[in-house]
Amino acid sequence: MTVRVLSCVALLAAGGCVCVVWAARGGPRWVRAVARGTLLAGELVGRSARARDSRDGDADD
Repeated sequence: MTVRVLSCVALLAAGGCVCVVWAARGGPRWVRAVARGTLLAGELVGRSARARDSRDGDADD
C-alpha cells in the first residue's frame, strides 16, 4: 500500500514538473494552471520546512 501511495506522489510530482517546463514554453491554459499549482505547492513545502527548521533550531545555514 505504501509503495502505491509513494508511486502516485512521484508520478504527480513528475507530471507537475513536466507542466512547469511546458508552460514556460507557452503551453495551453490548463498546463499553465497545473504549473502554477505545482509551483505553489513547492513553495508551501519549502516554507513549511524552513519554519520547522527554525523552530527546532536545526538550521545549518
